Amino acid sequence: MKDDPSNRSFRDAHEDIRTCSEVPDTPQTSSPAYRLAYDDQEFLLRDQLRPVRLQLELLKPEIMMSEQGVESTIVLFGGARIKPPEEAHEADTPEMAAMSTYYEEARSFARIMTERSIAQSNGRENIIVTGGGPGVMEAGNRGAADAGGKSIGLNIVLPHEQAPNAYVTPELCFNFHYFGIRKMHFLMRAAAIAIFPGGFGTMDELFEALTLVQTGRMRQVPFLLFGRAFWERVIDFEALAEVGTISPEDLDLFKIVETAEEAVAAIDAWEGVGVKRGVVPGR
Repeated sequence: MKDDPSNRSFRDAHEDIRTCSEVPDTPQTSSPAYRLAYDDQEFLLRDQLRPVRLQLELLKPEIMMSEQGVESTIVLFGGARIKPPEEAHEADTPEMAAMSTYYEEARSFARIMTERSIAQSNGRENIIVTGGGPGVMEAGNRGAADAGGKSIGLNIVLPHEQAPNAYVTPELCFNFHYFGIRKMHFLMRAAAIAIFPGGFGTMDELFEALTLVQTGRMRQVPFLLFGRAFWERVIDFEALAEVGTISPEDLDLFKIVETAEEAVAAIDAWEGVGVKRGVVPGR
C-alpha cells in the first residue's frame, strides 16, 4: 500500500523542498551546507554515504514490488547474446545461432508460468523476473507479455549501458549500481530458478544461488538448468562430486531439462520445496 502523506503527523518532505525553493537567494541559502540532506545529490554521492545508497537500492525495489502486488517470482537467468530465431542469422558463430532455440524455450516457459500465475493468483505469485536486458532476459519478459501478465526487470548500470528490453513492465523496471543488492532482489522472492545457457554473468548467478541453497542460507526451490548438451559440455558436475569438492547429494539440488513443458512438470513434482538444509552433506 502506498504511503498516504495526509495520515502523517509531521510535515511532508516534499513540502519542505518546495518551501526551500522559495526562500530569498542569499550567500547562506545558496551554500551547499543549507540544502536539505535528502535533496542534496552531491552529498548523497559522497563515498561516506555508500551505506545509505546500499540501503536505498534495497528499499526502493522492495517497496515498489510490494505496491505492485508481487508476492513471489520465477527467476530466469541466461545469456544476453542469445538471439531470437528471427535474428539468429546475425549471431557471430553458427553455434551461437543455434542457441536461439533457448530464446524460444525461455519465452515459452515464461508464458506458461505467467498464464498459471494469472489463473491461480491473479498475477500476484510466480511473476517472471529477469535481468531486464537482451537475449534470454528479453525472452522471459516477452513470454510474460505474451500471456498478458506483468514481469520484472532488474537492470544494472554497465560501462556500455544495458537498456531495458521493451517487454519489461515499466512499473517494475529497476536499475542498480550494486551487483550484490541486485542479486538479493533476484532471490528474495524466488519460488523457482531457471538458468539457460550463458557466459560469466550466468555462471556467477548459477553458482551463487546454488551455494545459498547448498549451505542452507536459502530455502530449496525448483532449480532448473535448460540444455543438457550445453551444461554437460561446460561444467562437469559429476567430477566435482567424484573428487569430493561437493557431496553426491548436492547433485540433487538441480535438474537439467530441455523444454518449457519439462521444466513446468519438474516444478510441479519437486520435493523439498521451502525446506532449508540444516546440515551440509559431507561437513
